[in-house]
Amino acid sequence: MLSTHSLHLKIPWLLAALICLQACNRHKVYKSTCDAGRDFKRISYTNLIDSMAWYDNHYVEVFGKYKEGTGLSALYNDSLFTDHSENKTIWVEFDQDCPLYLTGTNVGFFDYSSSGQLTPVNNKSVLLRGKINFHYKGHLGLYKGTIERVSYVRL
Repeated sequence: MLSTHSLHLKIPWLLAALICLQACNRHKVYKSTCDAGRDFKRISYTNLIDSMAWYDNHYVEVFGKYKEGTGLSALYNDSLFTDHSENKTIWVEFDQDCPLYLTGTNVGFFDYSSSGQLTPVNNKSVLLRGKINFHYKGHLGLYKGTIERVSYVRL
């Protein structure tokens, strides 16, 4: 039987676990079936930038800050203490052959919401899965390489 003292010690841990579970469920995940069953190598952003040629044609999972705009679709290191110039960024090439849908729905990543807005992703931290193409340097050839065939986006 639990004493009152040991029960009081366990309640904060239970509350922390519940808060963590709730926070974990706040992510929106968009998936495509184009590379279902494929293994993705989780890699840090810095390691990918430093070894981009080695990861050419490999499928990776990488975390960073996504920025979009006219002529811009890029993944940046989300650290405040690193170089954010184009030669340290990755061009993101979404593919029409890999449509992304919000998990459990028919809502597409590029669908307009009822308010007429696209999925709010600009300047957000994201986890992407895709294939590295070291030889394609993105818009105007300014980037370190490209992550293409993006089949997973977690916001």
